[in-house]
This record gives sequence, C-alpha cells and structure tokens, in this order.
Amino acid sequence: RLTHGRGVGPRVFGEGASMELNKLGERTFWLPHQPENDRPMLVLLKGDRLALAVDAGASAAHVEEFYAQLDDAGLPRPDLTAITHWHWDHTFGMHRAHGLTVACRRTGELLAQARASLADPAAVLALKRSEEHIAREYAEAGIVVALPDVVFDGELLLDLGGLTARVLTAASPHSDDTVLVHVPEEGLLFLGDATCGDPFDGWRVDEERLRALMRTIEGIDCETCLLGHADPLGKGELLGYLATLAG
Repeated sequence: RLTHGRGVGPRVFGEGASMELNKLGERTFWLPHQPENDRPMLVLLKGDRLALAVDAGASAAHVEEFYAQLDDAGLPRPDLTAITHWHWDHTFGMHRAHGLTVACRRTGELLAQARASLADPAAVLALKRSEEHIAREYAEAGIVVALPDVVFDGELLLDLGGLTARVLTAASPHSDDTVLVHVPEEGLLFLGDATCGDPFDGWRVDEERLRALMRTIEGIDCETCLLGHADPLGKGELLGYLATLAG
C-alpha cells in the first residue's frame, strides 16, 4: 500500500492560506497544502545562486501549478528539490521536477520498490480504489514514479548563496526515511509529515520516536516550523502540541 501522510499540529485540518503563492521572510515562498486532494505544501527557497524546492508534489499537475505561480511572480524554478519522505503526495511529481531531485538513500530504496509495484496496471487500479485522494488526483492521468537524481546518507549541506540548507535524516514516528530541511538564515525548519503517526500501523504514534524527533527539533535553532499539511507555526507552538502526544 502506498499511502499519504498528514502532518500533526495546530491548524492541520483547516483550509490553509489562500491557494496562491505566499511569502515568508525575504527568500521563502510557499504554496499552501490543498486538503481536497491531500496535496502538501510546496516551498521555494531563493538563494543568490541556487533555488531549492522542498518536496516534489503529488503529481505533474501539482508541480505545474506551483511552477506557474513561480513564473507569474518572476521567481526562478528550482535548481534542486529536496524530498522529505517517499509517500506519494510528496514524490509522485518528481518526474516533472525542474533541476535535480535530492533524497536520502532510504527514500530512494522505497521509491524503487514503489515503482516496481506500480509497473503492474492492476496495482495502480487497486491503489486508486483504496486511496480516495489518489483516485481524485489521478482521475485522468497515469502514475509515474521517479527515482532521485542525488542520494545522500546522514546529512547534506547546500550553499544556495546567502542561504544555507541543511538537509538531514531524523527519527520520526511517521516514516523511517524522514528528512528535515533547516535554513538557519531564515530561522526555518521544514518537517514534511515527520510529526504524524505511521500510516501502515493505523496512524499510531510511536512515543519513543516522537520524543527523539522532539529532541531533534529542540536542538535546531529555528523560529518557524513548516509541516506538509499545515500552515507555518512557531517552534514553541509545535513542541507544546507534540508534548501532549508524547505522554
């Protein structure tokens, strides 16, 4: 089963901001999550030399919507796209990503398994029948699973020019290929769906892994946290909420 992920935190299930490109700080631009199709937030970080996107979207249509808004705003398309984890809503647009995609080794392995599975049309049909958001996103289009162009282990430091993106693996109750993106100059931390439970175990939140993630967040110098399916929120607000789940 290839399932979607949903972030955990305040305002997760709201309508989000306007479905137009939003600006956060001077160099961060984000397209809000779209609950009707379970599309996650997509982000562009505009450095002086390179532009980095966070996550590749649920489909070609999702990516193209993001790029159209970047074009209209006079912003560059990404040179690099960092993937937070392998789930469909964050990766099935990778084949349309501009520039290179970057993922941890485990994400690459899981995507290779997904691509092999979905080479069977019967598996695609079964997936659409079992996942309403995938059925809605792919009512007409076929599913394409791409592999990352760049694979790393542990941590990768990207100098975008005036901005640094620290791309690092982390323990998480959601998926064992979780990657966070820390941008110290902007005081931002991107978490994808790291804070939610395991979709393959009834969305159960493993308290030990959640506490490990909380320790990671606490140790990162940031002011604002961005989850895949929520509006931006303060670090303290997120940690306070997670503490209620950790017991």
